[in-house]
Amino acid sequence: GAVLFAAPILLNATRIAVLADVHVTPGNECEKMLQEVIKEINQSDAQIVIMNGDLTNEGSDEQLKNVKSVLDKIEKPLFVIPGNHETNWSQSATKTFVDLWGNDRFVTEVDDYVIVGINCGPYMKMGDGHIKQEDLHWLKSTLDSKVKDGKKVISFNHYPLMPDLDNYVDYVKILEQYPVVAHVNGHYHKYQHYKGGDINCMMVRSLDMKKGNFGFTMMDISDDSVSFYNKQLGVEPVKVQSFAIDTDITPIEVETNKSWIEPDGFNVMKIYADSASIFTRLAIDDKAIYFGNSLGQAKSVDKSTGKLNWAIPTGASLFGRFSVSNDMIYVPTAAQGILKVNAESGVVMDKLQPVGPYVADGLIVGKDYYQGGYMTMKKFDVTNGNLIWSFDSINNYCQAAPILHKGNIVFGAWDSYLYCLDAKTGKLKWKWNNGKSANMLGPGNVVPVAYKDNVIIVAPDRYMTCIDLNTGKTKWRTNEKYRVRESLGCSADGKIAYAKTMDGELIAVDATADEYRLLWVVDMGLGYEHAPCIVAECDGIVYAGSRRGIVTAIDPVEQKMLWSLPIGVSEINGIDVADGRVYVSLIEGTIWRISQSK
Repeated sequence: GAVLFAAPILLNATRIAVLADVHVTPGNECEKMLQEVIKEINQSDAQIVIMNGDLTNEGSDEQLKNVKSVLDKIEKPLFVIPGNHETNWSQSATKTFVDLWGNDRFVTEVDDYVIVGINCGPYMKMGDGHIKQEDLHWLKSTLDSKVKDGKKVISFNHYPLMPDLDNYVDYVKILEQYPVVAHVNGHYHKYQHYKGGDINCMMVRSLDMKKGNFGFTMMDISDDSVSFYNKQLGVEPVKVQSFAIDTDITPIEVETNKSWIEPDGFNVMKIYADSASIFTRLAIDDKAIYFGNSLGQAKSVDKSTGKLNWAIPTGASLFGRFSVSNDMIYVPTAAQGILKVNAESGVVMDKLQPVGPYVADGLIVGKDYYQGGYMTMKKFDVTNGNLIWSFDSINNYCQAAPILHKGNIVFGAWDSYLYCLDAKTGKLKWKWNNGKSANMLGPGNVVPVAYKDNVIIVAPDRYMTCIDLNTGKTKWRTNEKYRVRESLGCSADGKIAYAKTMDGELIAVDATADEYRLLWVVDMGLGYEHAPCIVAECDGIVYAGSRRGIVTAIDPVEQKMLWSLPIGVSEINGIDVADGRVYVSLIEGTIWRISQSK
């Protein structure tokens, strides 16, 4: 029989069972073992159960529904938050998780404790953890209203409090205003006690610790201490960590060297700050900037004043860049297909495709609108909204914008392939794969660079590859010396491809050559770097964006860095160029404009 939690543990304790990193896919070993663990949890005297993220491996609808059917066997109050495996590669653009569990955050009260859990991303692309702006507001107001009469706080998140979260300072600053007993996280599949600021934090085990060690964590909170027990299946619980409750928390001190001087000859200006997070790149026309936020609002702000023109609800977080054409905006959504919106008024004129979700950046050239979706790439006529063709032989979702080059549409998808279609007919000319079957190593989130018959890509397999546009055959492929990932761009004349490396350099490669030719390298001083933010050239200057809010400007002629500015703490979504100026959005919800003062 199961070994139960019994006498040696304090009788007056508050008891919480914690599951983390169960990584269930239908039929795998973790699914079988989770069912056994749940039997033990049901027989234990845990008062509540927390599922602290990474329920699945790829966050697909099938995987989420399957693991929910298993977790539904828990007979105690269950509280669930997602982990990076639910939010980074989600078939539904993170919507299904919320549909199934009602939210991606929770608060509950047990005995004298307010127990609060929050989502931390990353959201639909490679990035550091980030607490959404609206969740920070919610956390503050929730704790303000609930922490009374001697109540204490226990905080849950999939990631450690620091340093994996880019805006951990904001998070810690809220928590430290209350008597926090502990912060509990998963993600690293091990037990470790650490400090987040001055808060006691505990990393806990995964379901599968290898070598047949399956189990969960039991957390006991008494009047004066917090204890964590490793509960391996069928084995007596073993205490792994105990610490005294100390709610006298010293406020976190952060070096505030983020103040910067505007570089000579440049004007760098924040033009908008949202109350939610922004995951989309920016669409720009003569008058306005268009974007979507994590609350699912499609928004327009005045380009010169930053004043909000309109906001329309779409029902779920937005991830794809909008497309602009003739006073109309095309909004790819997760919940409502593609919305055609009047740019001036914000009135929804039409829905082009009722089926989604759409997380990809679209492309409009003349009257042709190309939009990637889940397992599909479509072409519409913007004059009447008619569907011209639909290419449906894709095995996962499209994400980055496609390119139109010499009558071809070239794009990657998260099924490990790069596709080349005839732009007129939508017929497949070729598809290219890097020799690996792993979806996550493919070119799913890179905007290709093309010059004549050369198509250049970078991908998470850390190779830069040049493919022949006519045949789909590899011309050259390299990972020598420089580790690339998903960040690519080109010079104004298309002859030079720029890639940001994982070590924070910018490399310039000859896009015209039939063999790999490195032209130059500039170290941007960013250190470890994985943000898929594209590289863009504007007015003779090359701009790159980092995972921690730094914009870098490089002079390609002098081959040197002009400046590097920390305009925020979170990932830069993209570098978008319009009217000779650069516009960027950051996940923390801000929009900036950079122009050269002449």
